[in-house]
Amino acid sequence: MSKDRVNITILVSGGGTNLQSVIDQVENGYLDKAKIVQIISSNPNAYALERAAKAGIPGICIDKARYPKDTERNAAILKKLKETETDLIVLAGYMSILQPSLIEAYRGRIINIHPALIPKYCGKGFYGKRVHRAVLEGGEHESGATVHFVDEGVDTGRIILQEKVPIEPGDTEESLAARVLTVEHRILPEAIKMFCDGKIR
Repeated sequence: MSKDRVNITILVSGGGTNLQSVIDQVENGYLDKAKIVQIISSNPNAYALERAAKAGIPGICIDKARYPKDTERNAAILKKLKETETDLIVLAGYMSILQPSLIEAYRGRIINIHPALIPKYCGKGFYGKRVHRAVLEGGEHESGATVHFVDEGVDTGRIILQEKVPIEPGDTEESLAARVLTVEHRILPEAIKMFCDGKIR
């Protein structure tokens, strides 16, 4: 980007541990070109909004109760993105599907973190513990996390970063999820830094 700071909006739905990893890396200087301008949640009860408040970042809820139609929610999100001059959208545990008009407006500037090695165990229905359950039931020897660009499909955009973790004897959904989450917390900020430094487009 030509300007000194890359304005980032992070979209969340739950606890926000990936959000926290990005906040931490901005605060410690690793993401020295990034500025988180707002957090948008699809869930009014998301703990991620509390994380945003603690970090002094504006937090907004754009949910189905207030905006029942997908097009209405999409328009509300677009309005907030434009108001904050957002350069990069980061989906960090965001459980709603973005509308094509939003994706088109920010093509190549939306990234997502997924708790598996795309193209395996991704797409519709593969989220949260469902992913880890499917990996274990599939008899895999490894799993991991993927950061990718977002397009009109579900988890079909170009891959930016992946990191593998081994499946260990006796693994449960919870133990595998915890190990994968450690990787997510590392590679999501790394991908953001790559974007801010102009290394990916």
